[in-house]
Amino acid sequence: MKYILILMITLFLNGCTIFGAPTELDDTKGLSAERIYQMGEEKMIDKDYEKAIVYFGKLESRYPNGRYATQAQLETAYAHYKKGDAVQAVAAAERFIKLHPNHPNVDYAYYLKGLAVFNERGLLEKLTKQEISDRDPRALRDSFMTFKDLVTRYPNSRYAKDATQRMIYLSNSLSEHELDVARYYMKRQAYLAAVNRCKYVIEYYPQSPGVERALVTMVSAYDLLGLDDLKKDTLRILQTNYPENPLLTGKVVQEEKVWWKFWEGMLGSK
Repeated sequence: MKYILILMITLFLNGCTIFGAPTELDDTKGLSAERIYQMGEEKMIDKDYEKAIVYFGKLESRYPNGRYATQAQLETAYAHYKKGDAVQAVAAAERFIKLHPNHPNVDYAYYLKGLAVFNERGLLEKLTKQEISDRDPRALRDSFMTFKDLVTRYPNSRYAKDATQRMIYLSNSLSEHELDVARYYMKRQAYLAAVNRCKYVIEYYPQSPGVERALVTMVSAYDLLGLDDLKKDTLRILQTNYPENPLLTGKVVQEEKVWWKFWEGMLGSK
């Protein structure tokens, strides 16, 4: 009898393995939306973002139409951001914006989306390590446009001031990127391509410090192309906006070789 009992217990335990591991207990079963939301918030405080995301997901699944579910969607985006998952944070923020375009906190969703891209780890380092002609700062542009949407749509938002400051930083970074590419083209005597990059800076980042450098580069490119009228027009614009520029205060020599050396000195070698 003793051996039969042991055998039955053994078979029972083995059966757990045969038919799969025991299902994990759902500690939210039977709980209200408010309580599940509180559990998610508690995990956020504990910085257990993975578990918080699980709780918020269960809340939305079980109570999809309540106000707690809506807030859980926004908290999910924030949890992904804090966890360092920029892709999921952006996706969650975009989902919230799409589902709740008139929500009183939708401005925060825009802000969070911009932050997720802006603070993506290694983004700027990756850009500086790439070959200059291969750089593709789409993430920076996406972040800039998201912050721009926020400031344009919600100028009185509590996040507008910080978003504006980040836009300035991004604008300067993007203009520098374009000018670095222009310099790359200048070195390879692709002067028209360099001019186009400079025009892009002037058109899309008119408030950035890079505009002065763009005008100097254009003057040099037009000179090397023999386009005297365009060179003179650009010089006039430079004179009007940056009268203290060394190109204007120093002696301008028309020889191509000297122009190239001057341009090299203005932009600095890398």
